[in-house]
Amino acid sequence: MDPKSQRVKLNDGHFIPVLGFGTYAPPEVAKKEALEFTPFAIEVGFRHIDCAHAYQNEEEIGQVIRSKIADGTVKREDIFCTSKLWLTSLRPELVRPALEKSLKNLQLDYVDLYIMHYPMALKPGEELFPKDENGKLIFDSVDFCRTWEALEKCKDAGLAKSIGVSNFNHKQLERILNKPGLKYKPVCNQVECHPYLNQSKLLDFCKSHEIVLVAYAGLGSQRVKEWVNQNHPVLLEDPVLSAIAQKHKKTAALVALRYQIQRGVVVLAKGNNKKWIKENMQVFDFELTPEDMKAIDGLNRNIRYYELHL
Repeated sequence: MDPKSQRVKLNDGHFIPVLGFGTYAPPEVAKKEALEFTPFAIEVGFRHIDCAHAYQNEEEIGQVIRSKIADGTVKREDIFCTSKLWLTSLRPELVRPALEKSLKNLQLDYVDLYIMHYPMALKPGEELFPKDENGKLIFDSVDFCRTWEALEKCKDAGLAKSIGVSNFNHKQLERILNKPGLKYKPVCNQVECHPYLNQSKLLDFCKSHEIVLVAYAGLGSQRVKEWVNQNHPVLLEDPVLSAIAQKHKKTAALVALRYQIQRGVVVLAKGNNKKWIKENMQVFDFELTPEDMKAIDGLNRNIRYYELHL
């Protein structure tokens, strides 16, 4: 099966590949890993590349995309590139400059998807996490509905083909959906989602409004100490996942990814190991049974690996 054809339609008519390559890595290795693993991901068939200003490696990703276009591996239109608006740029007048900065770093004329990284604002400036003298984050008071209007203008200007959100709950989504004068609905909501946090209620809500749920941490997590609760059980060691994997002669990781795709979720797979990156493409080679799906549904225990306390 051709992975490049595995796409779902967004509510604005564009299409998003169901399997994406996540580019977040700890800051000290983010640039190095972007240069090492993103070209390989594109070579083995990944076409959806998930980036963000906050990952501090968009320049490197831009170099990789350029070189893969230059060597004939892909055309620009083959690549679905996402970037994200960081919390320090939620004031409406800062939105377009932030997107333009990401575009410059990525060496692109447009991104396929631009999303609001979190539904909350921090004090504008160069620092990703501005803090006061007591080490407390300095918040900014911005109505994210105004931020959304600025994102709509970016779509109209052709700088982003589609616009969406991330880390929103259903009430926050409703605030945008019910906003007077709404021009475009968010096409997606990117959230932590995996068998231990299956987000079934949020998924149902999103589906009812034609919003695609995009899953990050689909394999649990890389356990980055700043972001991740270290005390949780390791998802990929779960006995139920392991048994299903054995039955299909696949890995637990592939089962976790396939689970999302079969429930209509777009899933991101990160990779800092070439063997795993290549293996993730096998997600299109098998199908889980309804019994498998039900068993995996039963693993939900509302465990969040990513606890960015804002």
